[in-house]
Amino acid sequence: MPHNAPVFGGVLKAVVAAGLFSTVLIQGSSAQQTTDAIAPEASTASSSDKTHGSLIANDWMVSAANPLAVQAGANILRSGGNAIDAMVAIQTMLGLVEPQSSGLGGGAFLVYFNATTGKLTTLDGRETAPLNATPTLFQDENGEPLKFYDAVVGGRSVGTPGTPALMKDAHEKWGQLPWKALFDPAIDVAKTGFKVSPRLAALIANDQEKLSRDPEAREYFFDKDGAPLTAGTVLKNPKYAKTLQDLATNGIVNFYQGPIAEDIVAKVKGASWNPGVLSLADFANYQVKERPTVCVEYREHDVCGMGPPSSGALTVGQILGLLEPYDIAEMGPSAAQSWRLIGDASRLAFADRGRYMADIDFVPMPLNGLLDKTYLAERSKLLDRDTALEKVEPGTPSFSHAMKLADDEAIELPSTSHFSIVDIYGNAVSMTTTIENGFGSRLMVNGFMLNNELTDFSFRTHSDGVPIANALAPGKRPRSSMAPTIVMKNDKPVIVTGSPGGSRIIGYVAQSLIGMIDWNMSPQEAANMPHLVNRFGTFDLEAGTDAENLATALEAMGFNVSIRDLNSGIHTIMVTEDSLIGAADRRREGIVVGQ
Repeated sequence: MPHNAPVFGGVLKAVVAAGLFSTVLIQGSSAQQTTDAIAPEASTASSSDKTHGSLIANDWMVSAANPLAVQAGANILRSGGNAIDAMVAIQTMLGLVEPQSSGLGGGAFLVYFNATTGKLTTLDGRETAPLNATPTLFQDENGEPLKFYDAVVGGRSVGTPGTPALMKDAHEKWGQLPWKALFDPAIDVAKTGFKVSPRLAALIANDQEKLSRDPEAREYFFDKDGAPLTAGTVLKNPKYAKTLQDLATNGIVNFYQGPIAEDIVAKVKGASWNPGVLSLADFANYQVKERPTVCVEYREHDVCGMGPPSSGALTVGQILGLLEPYDIAEMGPSAAQSWRLIGDASRLAFADRGRYMADIDFVPMPLNGLLDKTYLAERSKLLDRDTALEKVEPGTPSFSHAMKLADDEAIELPSTSHFSIVDIYGNAVSMTTTIENGFGSRLMVNGFMLNNELTDFSFRTHSDGVPIANALAPGKRPRSSMAPTIVMKNDKPVIVTGSPGGSRIIGYVAQSLIGMIDWNMSPQEAANMPHLVNRFGTFDLEAGTDAENLATALEAMGFNVSIRDLNSGIHTIMVTEDSLIGAADRRREGIVVGQ
């Protein structure tokens, strides 16, 4: 059993349970090294002054980053819908009230436990590169990579959206209520309006120049005097309501083969300062892919998630696999040695990620070799020391091909959202959804934002003549770090979780799992825990938290340390024998609802 250990900063252990229906609001707000310098979203204040705690329920539960989205999903579950039905309602509402993070113009990964079959599976709704894209799309006339935001803002960065197709595909496979009814909550709020949240207002204000280049986005996010919308402003979106009504009535046919697709292509090509190459053929050819889960055994649990083109489950799995031989439960979360092991395990996993991980449909990958127990056990021996690793290199996992690859150079900065659902039937959904950077490409069409997902590819195709696995190619899906996760024990879900946060998603998810499995934390304690994340050598410690107290000890071990804001959005449901226990990250505006 997990070891009971002290918790950073006296994290609250209160559990809120009020009869059959309860809610608790938990509010808040090399090229690889370049990622450290640019936040996925501008930081907003966390809610250390708010009441925090977990929610306990008996029948069903939803945890997501916005109260209106959670209530939309809860109403579906309350009326007899299942987790897939609730997913559609939550995603369509998030696209309205959290437009900087996800929506119809983006992509998503879904991990699903089907209680009827007892099986886990995943749906890949990742965006695809246009068929007319060239490998040098993000290089200048001299073959040098474009500056990040020169590539992002405009049509050049837009990939074929996958989220509407994922919603439809999932509902056709596993949904229960009529498709049309699932759009009513978001349509109603789009028509009547919602209050701009403090987080959304702050993000608009921080992105004024980029967000005002597109006329539709400028008209929507700024008042008639050109000032950014302020918190509390009632914002209506009749164009989005019309788009949702079309989806509700006609399915996704017009989105992928009709006037909505035409409008998106026109917007992408019409961004005169930075036009893109998306075409109607890209929409007509788009396919959601059902893929097997990627799982790793950890402390008698099976930690399962999304495989390539996501690096999430593989890299989380490697971190946990490398830690398996070490008793970090006994060390506890306050010990610097715990974080030395976690930090260097992450560095080793990220080295493999940068070398090998990409869209497996385009690049032969050592998928099984990366999680092979013998391989991880051998790599784990590198951690058997008292100081930081001086140098970290990719390993050589066993695999059937001999393709030589160079390390990736992508700058991955998703502005993303995650939600978790468990329904009364025992089905579970873990879904991470994105438009990449905050407000995506900053292009708005028919009431929703378009992604800038193509900038998740490496801007270079080769390094010193050696090909990069995550280089852009027509029809290819960019590598992601999204890590929607369902942890299984005795063939049943016990944890449903995930987070936004760019490539730091991997660290956030791994850390929260260690908190719950090794340190016996509640979901809320694990979400509240101060973040310590190491990907490429620098140990990021969350500013304003007790993580700062470990800076001196980690530096003495040989780590470079950076104190910074770390903006996660962990949303978790723990499934016990007799209850559901939920949590929402205090760093965002989310809530948990259950019955």
